[in-house]
Amino acid sequence: MKTLQTTFFLFVFVPLVNAAPPIQQEPLPFYEYDTGSLSQQDYEIQFKDVRKDGTNTSLDTFLRLQGDDSDTNVKPTKDTNLPTCLLCVCLSGSVYCEEIDIEAVPPLPKETAYLYARFNKIKRIAASDFADITTLRRIDFSGNRIEEIEDGAFSKLLLLEELSLAENRLLKLPVLPPKLTTFNANQNRIKSRGIKANAFKKLTNLAYLYLGHNALESVPLNLPESLRILHLQYNNITTITDDTFCKSNNTRYIRTLMDEIRMEGNPILLAKHVNAFSCLRTLPVGTYY
Repeated sequence: MKTLQTTFFLFVFVPLVNAAPPIQQEPLPFYEYDTGSLSQQDYEIQFKDVRKDGTNTSLDTFLRLQGDDSDTNVKPTKDTNLPTCLLCVCLSGSVYCEEIDIEAVPPLPKETAYLYARFNKIKRIAASDFADITTLRRIDFSGNRIEEIEDGAFSKLLLLEELSLAENRLLKLPVLPPKLTTFNANQNRIKSRGIKANAFKKLTNLAYLYLGHNALESVPLNLPESLRILHLQYNNITTITDDTFCKSNNTRYIRTLMDEIRMEGNPILLAKHVNAFSCLRTLPVGTYY
């Protein structure tokens, strides 16, 4: 009986098992084990971006390229003005180098039109500082320590209209450019011998001249007809002639453009020199008695 059951099982159930479809499996990757294990080359390829200290070099490089602008080891190319424009602020033709303690005029971009270098430690201005900058229209060196300006430093700046050398240590004036409209040399140490006789004569566009708080003994000669405002307050002026502002040989002459003259703080009584102001529309500000 047991033999009959065994035979029946083999004929009925075994064919059913064999007819079942085989299980589908993903093909396994094939490796070549020439050395009996995963090769050292494969290991280096897989982990080439990991440093010995565990830092991922690819990630580190990515972070640097994302804009770490503070990297001071990056050097500018030769055809840029990056050093000056990192030290100063450069905006579309204007260069702002204020209160950064520079001791000399920095190299400027060739298209510079406006230079503001106030409140620094500049002691000297060389002719080479602006030799290649022909586009300058305004320069402001107020609040420095300038004692010397080389001949020709400004004279070739044919477009320069405004120049401020206020609050420095100048003893004499430099040669000024021809199209200047405003010149400010307040609060220096300038004496009359430090201003040449024809320093202002050819400046036919000069409208605003500021020479207050210096050591002048007299009013500068040959002031141009274009002058509107003249500040000479707090100097050491003791004399004025009939030809200082007017023309003694022409009683009809009038300075039509002159609006303001300040002479207070000088050791001179203006009332003693009435004829010196006969051509002016308004009397100078100063002491009359």
